[in-house]
Amino acid sequence: MILRRVARPLLASIFIFGGIGALRDAQGHAKAVEPFLTDTFDKVEGIVPDAVPRDPATLVRIDAVVKVTAGLALAAGKAPRLASLALLGSLVPTTLAGHRFWESKDPAEKQQQQIQFVKNASLAGGLLLAIGDTAGKPSVGWRARRAAKKAGDFSEDLGKKAEKRAKKLRKKAAKALPGG
Repeated sequence: MILRRVARPLLASIFIFGGIGALRDAQGHAKAVEPFLTDTFDKVEGIVPDAVPRDPATLVRIDAVVKVTAGLALAAGKAPRLASLALLGSLVPTTLAGHRFWESKDPAEKQQQQIQFVKNASLAGGLLLAIGDTAGKPSVGWRARRAAKKAGDFSEDLGKKAEKRAKKLRKKAAKALPGG
């Protein structure tokens, strides 16, 4: 549908653009999110495996690659539901780390961060719609329920056929027995 061919690239564009910007200035983005990351890693100490990088610049680069890759996939319509899910998974921590308006003392800065926070919440809504968009095809859940029903109907039919066959065999066996 033409709507999807237009909407997906439009939705993806901000993630691709933002991801490229983060790759170009990973250190600057890392400075902005470092307080959030430090606070978060302190809270989840012992829960998050040591293999997870703690360096803010590395995490910014990983996040940027996810945004660019998933954004391009969404724009191209390749695995759009999975791409949207990846973008949503990237958007939530980015929003919480980068737009903490509740911590801002300056009214102008606070208002700017609130606008960005709400913008990201709106993007999350668009991504949720994209995640749920089956492009006119039945959902996986519907297909699974339908397959289960068909399998149940098939096994029920087999059971009835087996019952009929067993009944016929009993009749034949009864006739074949002496006195039958």
